[in-house]
Amino acid sequence: MLESIGEQQNARNLDAFRRALRGLGYVEGVSYAIEYRSADGRAERFPDLATELVQLNVDVIVTRGTPAAFAARRATGTIPIVMASSGDPAAEGIVARLPRPGGNVTGFHTMAPPEVAGRRLKFLKEALPGSSRVGVFCNPATHHTPLLVREMEKVARAMAIRLETFEVRGAEDLERSFEAALLRQIDSLVTVEDYLIVTHRTRIVSFAAASRLPAIHGLREFVEAGGLMAYGIDREDLFRRSAVYVHRILEGAYPADLPVEAPTKFELVINLKAAKTLGLTFPPSLLSQADHLID
Repeated sequence: MLESIGEQQNARNLDAFRRALRGLGYVEGVSYAIEYRSADGRAERFPDLATELVQLNVDVIVTRGTPAAFAARRATGTIPIVMASSGDPAAEGIVARLPRPGGNVTGFHTMAPPEVAGRRLKFLKEALPGSSRVGVFCNPATHHTPLLVREMEKVARAMAIRLETFEVRGAEDLERSFEAALLRQIDSLVTVEDYLIVTHRTRIVSFAAASRLPAIHGLREFVEAGGLMAYGIDREDLFRRSAVYVHRILEGAYPADLPVEAPTKFELVINLKAAKTLGLTFPPSLLSQADHLID
């Protein structure tokens, strides 16, 4: 298994994967073993880690994130690879097509339907009825990002919210975006997740806290780093589904014939401690929708 981004989340992913395998009749240490590798947030480590797994002659490689999937695919054209999450693997050239990926790679992409981004903005407005100028931190170089931003723009117009978009194409853009956001006097913040944004989540969350800007993000990891709210894909569910794909491959299925599937489960996570620090009181209607409340 090859992944990165957040020790807590990695542990939950691995636990979800193990539990799903157990439900399929596998016994760790008896019928299977896991060789686990983490890049610890350093994408440049993935090629060497992938090569290690190939040299161990593992039966299947499970990856999390586009950089890990790329590294695994470059390391082997024969060992089956299951992407527990990847941005847009067809557009990024990891697979030929989503319905029929071809080659030795299949799994799950993280292209949430655009309405998920719109719903993120609605949750923020529900928490902050007076919000009227929302900043959006995003990486426009990520293929799916423009679709999500356009959906938020549509929802923002309907709610009389002005969006201010700040492009983050590299780590060096973060400080400029922070300064620009303050100059434009935004009153809240939304992030559009990709590998770059997620890798620098601690800096983004720290900026929002220091600037007393309520923010909603796309992944639970932001909330665990101290962020206020997150609404997006349930990554643990993707790892549970990945276990099913691993099972099918071990039973004889070819990755080329297994479609790359979309996420189907989403979660709202709220940090009550962060809310208290900001002096916010969430309405009961919003709290009742939360899948996880973090004290």
